[in-house]
Amino acid sequence: MNLLELIETSTARLTQAQVHFGHGTTNAQDEAAWLVLWQLGLPLDTELEGPQSQAQRAVTATEQEQCAALIETRIATRKPAAYLTREAWLQGVSFYVDERVIVPRSLIAELLVDGSLDYWLSDQTHAVLDMCTGNGSLAIIAAMVYPETVVDGVDISADALAVASINVERHQLQDRVTLFAGDGLAAAPRSYDLILCNPPYVNAGSMAALPPEYQAEPAIALDGNTAGSADGMDFIRSFLAAAPRHMNEGAVLVLEIGHERPFFEAAFPDLAAIWLETSAGEDQVLLLTRDALLA
Repeated sequence: MNLLELIETSTARLTQAQVHFGHGTTNAQDEAAWLVLWQLGLPLDTELEGPQSQAQRAVTATEQEQCAALIETRIATRKPAAYLTREAWLQGVSFYVDERVIVPRSLIAELLVDGSLDYWLSDQTHAVLDMCTGNGSLAIIAAMVYPETVVDGVDISADALAVASINVERHQLQDRVTLFAGDGLAAAPRSYDLILCNPPYVNAGSMAALPPEYQAEPAIALDGNTAGSADGMDFIRSFLAAAPRHMNEGAVLVLEIGHERPFFEAAFPDLAAIWLETSAGEDQVLLLTRDALLA
């Protein structure tokens, strides 16, 4: 058996088992390639087509067994692949992950990297906050994209901050990215020019229907109903109410709300939100100016 055949066999097994994707891949073939290449110690960008292709690389019987075992673990546990490999990628940047954090997938990362937020910033943008930082990926990417800034990451979860600390050290950003434990903006130590937030926002109905792969993630990072509502907006209500006090003149706040735009607009009907275009459309990430929040 060669490498391509092993990936095809693994793809068929994942398809047959009807596992759910969305934690770094969107289909069985990409997930199979990720797991097989990782198990074989090959780079994830290994060429499988073209003149430099490794598709015909022979795979030993032992390697086949190891890859099959990993695929079966993925199926049996329904854990996201990133929990099995202890690594996730976001906008080409590698991050350590484990079950203490959700797998990083924020659309805000692409807005940082492709320059979509630059119009709203200036040479006076020096302080950035990543609220609900999780494994620290958005804080780290922001520090990479904006080298003249300092970045604070805040999370209520001590477990998440432990993982974020691993990633800050991994990318050698200890002098520019600082992590704080606490509940919302009460833990933020200063005012900011740019606030990023991918909060818990999943409504109660969607929480109850989550596939096993999402149920494997910490509910605290997903469930937006912990104060008793059902619309997923509990954290966001208190967060937006407090935000202007932590924003400098001209500051902006970028908020991800996934598929919850109807619930968001019902909760904040008079808020002048600017919806930003991402690879997932124009309904999942919004921008709020300080003036809009004050109004």
